[in-house]
Amino acid sequence: MRNAGVISGVRVSHDHATVDEVASASDDDVRTTVESLLTNEEVSEAFALHTCNRAEAYVVTDAQATGRRALTDFAPDVRDGAVVEMDHEQSLRHLMRVAAGLESLVLGEDQILGQIKRSFEEARGAGGIGPMLDDAVTKAIHVGERARTETEINEGALSLGSAAVRLAKSETTLDGATALVIGAGEMGTLAAESLAAAGIGELVVANRTLPHAEHVAEEVDVPARALPLSAVETAIEAADVVISATGSPEYVLSSPHVETSGETTLIDLAQPRDVDPAVDSLPDIVVHDMDGLEAVTDETRELRREAAERVESMIDDEFERLLKSFKRKRADRAISGMYEAAEEVKQRELETALAKLDAQGELTDDQRETVAALADALVGQLLSAPTKSLREAAVEDDWDTIQTAMTLFDPDFSGGEPSFDTPSGPRGAIPEDASDDADDGQHVLESLADD
Repeated sequence: MRNAGVISGVRVSHDHATVDEVASASDDDVRTTVESLLTNEEVSEAFALHTCNRAEAYVVTDAQATGRRALTDFAPDVRDGAVVEMDHEQSLRHLMRVAAGLESLVLGEDQILGQIKRSFEEARGAGGIGPMLDDAVTKAIHVGERARTETEINEGALSLGSAAVRLAKSETTLDGATALVIGAGEMGTLAAESLAAAGIGELVVANRTLPHAEHVAEEVDVPARALPLSAVETAIEAADVVISATGSPEYVLSSPHVETSGETTLIDLAQPRDVDPAVDSLPDIVVHDMDGLEAVTDETRELRREAAERVESMIDDEFERLLKSFKRKRADRAISGMYEAAEEVKQRELETALAKLDAQGELTDDQRETVAALADALVGQLLSAPTKSLREAAVEDDWDTIQTAMTLFDPDFSGGEPSFDTPSGPRGAIPEDASDDADDGQHVLESLADD
């Protein structure tokens, strides 16, 4: 049986990397990333998360060093200081922090939870989700939902879109201004709603698919109209503020688009960038990207500090529960191997004994059942103490004991930390209380004596 038992992770995110470095690590979509990781025969499970300010990947392998090797090529063009490696426990805790919004540029923002759920389904569709990552990501989602229902971590529902509007408001007067939003996805929609709430006079929404732009324009409470992306150059000339948030792999705005637009505040929320960096050198054009939102988001972080502390405590509790669950499964893997090996020996010897007894005089069905029950009880009695010891060893992180047991009872065991997988079905099943089988042994012996 394959001994896949630890998670390894790697991330490139806004706290250590620039916008361009995050974009470089996000070249492939989630499904492609997962499928690529699974081509490594040492990887049994894989998960990836790509958002506007992070690119992350996780794998399940038989050992931590194996996982690190499998993730070596995740972000080959990103400098070492921007790539953060995570071991098993760091990966588990980080996933919970991300889902709770503690790792977001805007502390507590809600969009990340939906992004994790979508990435989870993409990874599942690619065949990347097995028992370990299922437990890990499901727990992270649970923590994210608890954080938002039990604390005020998302009070005010500040998103990157609304943070961009706050930044624009600090640069120019929005009251009565004309604003252009490029992109009609989730981020563009949030920006459009925030601009409308800020008191702009007119909103223009440009998008490659015109009906999507029309839908956003219809939903806001200010005069608004929709344009195809091809008309963006004309729209910019009349705009005081431009917020761009498309999913385009190419620049949407370059110098020719804005060189005659006059004074304009331009905020780029896209990943990869929508705005060619050369635009920032033009006179009268002020360009901000994700890195420029720090001042706005720091204010939100301070306001939500108390809620963040409560969420940290929540994560500590949920993290310990998850670790205990994983440790129990590790012990159960060793115990399963022990019972499976004992079952094979018991069955072989039982068949031999019954054959010899039959040769001395044909046994009745009741006698056969009595002998079989004796064999079962002896196995349960003999394995009761080792079962208890292995579960205690897992709680104490005593993997030497567990590895020794695995080697003794499973000659094919290859070393490293035990798998979290447990055999299904009656063969190799683990009694919840093995001591009950030991008690049964006495009853069987008494029954044999009566016979």
